[in-house]
Amino acid sequence: MALIVLAADKGAPGVTTAATALAAVWPRPVLLAECDPAGGDLAYRLPAADGGVLNPGKGLLSLGAVARRGLEPAQIHEHTQKIVGGLDVLAGLTHGEQAGGLTWLWGPLGRSLAGIPGADVIADCGRLGTYPHVNDLIAEAAVTVLLTRPSLDHVAHLRERLSITKAQGVVVIANPRRYRASIDEVRRIVGQHVKFVHGLADDPKGAELLRGQWGGRLDRSLLIRTARDLAGRLVSYQ
Repeated sequence: MALIVLAADKGAPGVTTAATALAAVWPRPVLLAECDPAGGDLAYRLPAADGGVLNPGKGLLSLGAVARRGLEPAQIHEHTQKIVGGLDVLAGLTHGEQAGGLTWLWGPLGRSLAGIPGADVIADCGRLGTYPHVNDLIAEAAVTVLLTRPSLDHVAHLRERLSITKAQGVVVIANPRRYRASIDEVRRIVGQHVKFVHGLADDPKGAELLRGQWGGRLDRSLLIRTARDLAGRLVSYQ
């Protein structure tokens, strides 16, 4: 169906939390893929469907071990795991050193993720700039979204990044007290460079609930409420 990439320029402000929240409320079948070459922590922050822990060796690392012989979309699910709530996850690398031997993987991985039948893929690509090979994956995305905080230094870095990428949109991680104002300020500065600027609540309590306490309290959190609105908007842009 579609590959949706989330990334950031400076500091990767909440990319993993945003990707997880979006996948949790996505209105269609979805796979959450941790594609940050610097290494990720989904295997340690999200509980498995049975309440245990995810296997950090099953995911991008195990996929890379077999993909040299060719990679097809159907192979991806052989390396995914389910977390609490039933979401399918492709766990990423555990540290950046592992990316050194996988520079060839990102293009084939992007094409395979974009070609998975019957499901969208939300890919967390972390911070851009350090591992240029991940651009081969991003090139396969139907929609690329850059995340930012509304501070001057973050928006300045964002504007420079937008000048050298083909991102279609920006998501502002905004304090609920200045939510609309923060989004409008960022839209005024970078709106001419992208098709859309939307927001996601900066909600630490909601982010903690997302780490495992899936249920009514999480569903009522500002994080999930704004993620649900954002998910609907992103689906409409495909």
